Amino acid sequence: MKIISYAIGGRASFGLVTGADGIIDLGGRVPYADISAVLRAGALADLARFADLPADHRIGAVTVLPAVPDPQRKVLCVGLNYRAHVAESAGREVPENPRIFTRLDDTIIGHGAPLWRPRNSTHFDYEGELAVIIGRPGRHIPAARALDHVAAHSIFNDGSVRDYQKHSVTAGKNFPHTGPLGPWLVTADEIPDPAALTLTTRVNGEQRQRTSTGDMILNVQALIEYISAFTPLSPGDVIATGTPEGVAHARKPPPWLVPGDVVEIEISGIGILRNPVVAEEDVAP
Repeated sequence: MKIISYAIGGRASFGLVTGADGIIDLGGRVPYADISAVLRAGALADLARFADLPADHRIGAVTVLPAVPDPQRKVLCVGLNYRAHVAESAGREVPENPRIFTRLDDTIIGHGAPLWRPRNSTHFDYEGELAVIIGRPGRHIPAARALDHVAAHSIFNDGSVRDYQKHSVTAGKNFPHTGPLGPWLVTADEIPDPAALTLTTRVNGEQRQRTSTGDMILNVQALIEYISAFTPLSPGDVIATGTPEGVAHARKPPPWLVPGDVVEIEISGIGILRNPVVAEEDVAP
């Protein structure tokens, strides 16, 4: 199943994606306010009974929200998790353990929403990533059982402000409106092996990144084992698994994102996450 979170007519809801661009609304059909509530109730499989209903909306007629639009969920990101990306990052060594950082809620946006190129930096970069959404809670989860805790997968763009990141990863990764998550969730039964996907990033139609998720240094199972050792994982939590080679800051000269650019991240079996770039000063006070 593909499950999309969206707003229409001032009302937030969620539903099943049907056909090329249809949405079967679930907000008025189930006793759950959002997809996070569904995950907490362990009721994800129950949604399948609505899959044959006709569409209530078209995706183009709604505002798509982040795939998990819950400010209570954790967004945990992994740095330097592809060897070729480590190699293109001058002076870096392959890490023995995951490089984990977190994302604040006001950085997370949905498919189609504008990425804000900060007013105080021009060094704005893209990072296409596979996102893992937790379905079952757990602490100290062994790698052998880690995939049992995965509810779904999505796509994340870890928009990075590189000059700030040089002195603070937290700062460089947490500018507002720089972290698209979407366009929807794809349930784990449709992606039995998260290491067998192809990830491609394009800017204005030009391919910038392309790799197999099987090239991760630490796979999804190892990441869940490590992360759950230091923090409990809860339904709706998101793990962004790292980006491959091809980011702007490793190119000469760096093709930084500028207003007017459009970033697309495609992962096989999931879809395409697309966001335009705007100048922060043009949209925020």
